[in-house]
Amino acid sequence: MTEQEEKKQVKQAKQGSDEAFTALFQANYTFLYKYLIKLCLNADLTEDLIQDTMLKAYVHLQGFKGDAKFSTWLISIASRLYIDYERKQKSERRRLEKVKSEEKRKLMWSVTSNGYEWTEHLDILASLHPDIRIPLLLRHYYGFTYSEIASMLNIKEGTVKSRVHNGVKRMRKEWSS
Repeated sequence: MTEQEEKKQVKQAKQGSDEAFTALFQANYTFLYKYLIKLCLNADLTEDLIQDTMLKAYVHLQGFKGDAKFSTWLISIASRLYIDYERKQKSERRRLEKVKSEEKRKLMWSVTSNGYEWTEHLDILASLHPDIRIPLLLRHYYGFTYSEIASMLNIKEGTVKSRVHNGVKRMRKEWSS
């Protein structure tokens, strides 16, 4: 689409032509997709951000001054939406970490108040991701074989072995620090 055609489409879209806005959307979709896929490296998120960008552009079309190309305006909207998404994700991760920390503190209190000892092993074990912690517990604390664990968790035996190995490796590393 030439610059003149784009300006004409923008003008028509501002006057309420959904067909003109659709033409602008179609002309910029590939450009916007390529930008967002490189930015967020996630196809589903890219599609969501494109939809949100176009919706925001449609709602705020009267705010487009035409000083730059329409695609530049879309990129600025998409970039802000991605930054907002990342901030929200970071906030959510912090909230989850706080909840996990609180749960761990409660568990430590419960274990010690019932006369058991909260060891450094348990502390390190609690810090492992569940994908690693579960096979490690099943193998080394409960004595299940790799094939039994694979069957229980519905994963390949090799995956179980690597997770157990990585868990032991991390615990040794933490223990020696």
